[in-house]
Amino acid sequence: MNLTPEVIYQNDDFLIINKPSGLQVHPARVAESKKNRPLKKGVDRDRETLTEWLVKKYPEVKTVGDDPETRPGIVHRLDKETSGIMVIPRTQKEFEYLKDRFAKREVKKTYLALVFGILKNPKGIIDKPIGIKNGTLKRSVHALKNMKPAVTEYKEEKYFEKDGKEYSLVEASPKTGRTHQIRVHLASIGHPIVGDAMYGPKQQPRFAKRLMLHAKSLSFADGRGGVYEFEAPLPPEFVGF
Repeated sequence: MNLTPEVIYQNDDFLIINKPSGLQVHPARVAESKKNRPLKKGVDRDRETLTEWLVKKYPEVKTVGDDPETRPGIVHRLDKETSGIMVIPRTQKEFEYLKDRFAKREVKKTYLALVFGILKNPKGIIDKPIGIKNGTLKRSVHALKNMKPAVTEYKEEKYFEKDGKEYSLVEASPKTGRTHQIRVHLASIGHPIVGDAMYGPKQQPRFAKRLMLHAKSLSFADGRGGVYEFEAPLPPEFVGF
């Protein structure tokens, strides 16, 4: 499996990359014990993370960000199994600018998701706060712990039948930036994403080799009256749907 990011665009201020599914954005960090011992890197240490690749290829990002030691150059992230477009600031000034755009919800992001079933409403807005289930890292619209507002706009692109089951290809645009937001919201209306072992059914279709969620496009103002718009090509797993 090729887990090397594709550089779609670059200038002196930022990079636009296409992250492959399976590439972790930054190393996980887990407590070594209950004692006050140093934290150690977590899972998948046999694989290079996006941040490690960035520091090698673009060493200037090593000092960029709120926590450059752990997440150099990262102003937003994608889940490990989600593929698609990301913007990487190359300077601290650009990081602060993009961070402010994200905070003000002025960065437009669209995703493609392959979901189970045919949507009753072909388009709509899911406005459901998301919290964390006690004792887990799993998110839910029913959990009260750390509950935060979350809004996702969606529309059905097409629906079809495969191997006797119905599926829909959905375009989703998150208006907030909660962890697992699109996955949780689509599951909450009865249409979990294909390949989602956490929020979907245990038994997945044979063709689902990954989480079928792809960050398709991203746009933001350049601060000088213009707008940058970028789109990541579809991964092979999405071709034909």
